[in-house]
Amino acid sequence: MNNSKKTKSKLIEEAVDSLPYFAIDDLTPIEKNKDYLKILLHRSIKRGDIIALKRGMYTSHSFLGKVEKKNIIKEYYEFIANIVYKPSYLSLEYVLEKHGILTETVKSFTLVAKKKTFKLTNALGVFKYYHIKEKLFNGFKITKKENFLIAEASLAKALFDFLYFRKNILSTEEQIAELRLNMNNFSQSDFKELGKYIKLEGSQRMETIFTYLVRL
Repeated sequence: MNNSKKTKSKLIEEAVDSLPYFAIDDLTPIEKNKDYLKILLHRSIKRGDIIALKRGMYTSHSFLGKVEKKNIIKEYYEFIANIVYKPSYLSLEYVLEKHGILTETVKSFTLVAKKKTFKLTNALGVFKYYHIKEKLFNGFKITKKENFLIAEASLAKALFDFLYFRKNILSTEEQIAELRLNMNNFSQSDFKELGKYIKLEGSQRMETIFTYLVRL
């Protein structure tokens, strides 16, 4: 079909078909009037062709279909988790479950961020971001998975973050035990790395939690 005969909605669908995410500015070659673009996007969202990731950021149903077909939907979701609230890295319950440290199923994406604590819910799931001090925003790597760059904490840093955000309610060894952490999957090198973050954080409470944890 000649482009002159295609509707602008169709042109938008074709333009974003291979994009993992996009914003209105990416569509201005098709339509310069951003107010009209918003109307077109709203219609596409109602039809289910476009999915809103957050205000001003979108993906397409067709792109989701492609990553599902390639069996890389999990990697795509992790990538999006980093993108919708930056800078951030996957950590806490989400990473601990991956490594078998948590015995309960985690139903949301949990991340650590430099900006304020934030929760986002969209068609892909629930994304929870926890603010941490600048000096503790570390212990993660950015790796490429199926063309998606993903920032994810090491196992030790994920556990540190998990305990750090609970340090005010973990005052006894019994309370640490009640977390039911499967420490069999936590190696000596992981403990050494965890100790490094405990020392960097510098509080007596975290030192005490670390002492209790070693006894498990």
